[in-house]
Amino acid sequence: MNQPLAYVHPGAKIAKNVVIEPFATINNNVIIGEGTWVGSNVIIMEGARIGKNCSIFPGSVISAIPQDLKFNGEDSLVVINDNTTIRECVTINRGTSDRGETTIGKNCLIMAYCHIAHDCIIGDNCIFSNNSTLAGHVSVGNHAILAGFVAVHQFCSIGDHAFIAGGSLVRKDIPPYVKAAREPISYVGINSVGLRRRGFKASKIQEIQNIYRILFQNKYNNSQAADIIEAELAATPERDEILQFIKNSQRGIMKGYFQKN
Repeated sequence: MNQPLAYVHPGAKIAKNVVIEPFATINNNVIIGEGTWVGSNVIIMEGARIGKNCSIFPGSVISAIPQDLKFNGEDSLVVINDNTTIRECVTINRGTSDRGETTIGKNCLIMAYCHIAHDCIIGDNCIFSNNSTLAGHVSVGNHAILAGFVAVHQFCSIGDHAFIAGGSLVRKDIPPYVKAAREPISYVGINSVGLRRRGFKASKIQEIQNIYRILFQNKYNNSQAADIIEAELAATPERDEILQFIKNSQRGIMKGYFQKN
């Protein structure tokens, strides 16, 4: 249902049961799935692909061109998957030639005034609290939570089920299942509350705790710790995910209790 005071470009593809409130602007080359609600004064620019049953609150700007001087007008996208909520005044920029798109997963909540820059990849079931900011090329796993005013440096990676405390400056990669806080950003334990809420058994949480005790609470460097974890702890999906994250880290992982930053 389009309000007469909204502008919808004839080239936009709007599914059934989409509600577009007055003074919203939908540009050309936009696709919006069934059941999505677009609030007043939302601007959805070219290249947006928005799934089913999403909510986009007033003042948000979706799929503006990247704030990247290397951008040369190439075709690129913003992809927002089903059941995701974008609160007031969020800005999400489309991709560049590097990845070609900025992607937000399913069932995410992006709270007011967040900014997600070009070429970011956000997993499913993530929560970004107010004013959290991602620079370009950031990757965030599933079920990650960023508290308010978190700022993430470009090219950083954040693992599944990670929790980052409010006001943190993230300059290093954050492995899966952990809590991160302090300045400089450091390990402060595993995200046991979040893991319990998502159905992880006590034995699995203990296994993850044992892995990070070797990595972060002993005086090993990362390579030594990874070798010990692989040699002494049984192979499980969680163990292997953590080891693979460490191996693939481009910016280096955050430090632990006894490691100098």
